[in-house]
Amino acid sequence: MAHSYLLALAIALTISTSAVSAKDNASGAFLKKAIEGNYAEVRMGELAQKNSQRDDVKAFGQTLVNDHDAANQKAIDAAKSMNINPPTGPNAKQEAEYDKMSKMTGAKFDKMFASHMVSDHEKDIAEYKKESRMKNAAGEYAAAEIPTLEKHLDAAKSLSSSKSK
Repeated sequence: MAHSYLLALAIALTISTSAVSAKDNASGAFLKKAIEGNYAEVRMGELAQKNSQRDDVKAFGQTLVNDHDAANQKAIDAAKSMNINPPTGPNAKQEAEYDKMSKMTGAKFDKMFASHMVSDHEKDIAEYKKESRMKNAAGEYAAAEIPTLEKHLDAAKSLSSSKSK
């Protein structure tokens, strides 16, 4: 009888540990993706300052650099607190998007950049809102960054709807 009780206890502990591990694995994947995304946004912001013909696009680029660099420090800290080795740059897809856009300048760049920023921030906000429900460092990071991402989305939509300044 004691043996079956210990076996049941061991199984219950294994199951609950697996559930925690699965949540932490998902949060770890989120943080890695967020860090890569922050690196990509910083690079895109720098590119906007260089390749845009519009002052408002250049100013938004600087905002991206400032905000996503600061967010990345927080994301890296959250990753380290969860024993996750943070990435050191954007992923291959983000590098390819950067390379494509780096060949554009002026109005063509401005249009593509604004469109990219709208779709990218819409996707990010959905992912951050989902992660913000987690009760760990990744969830806390995500919840804290949502207002900034929403401001970026509003700014990108504004850039997308105006032609030039």
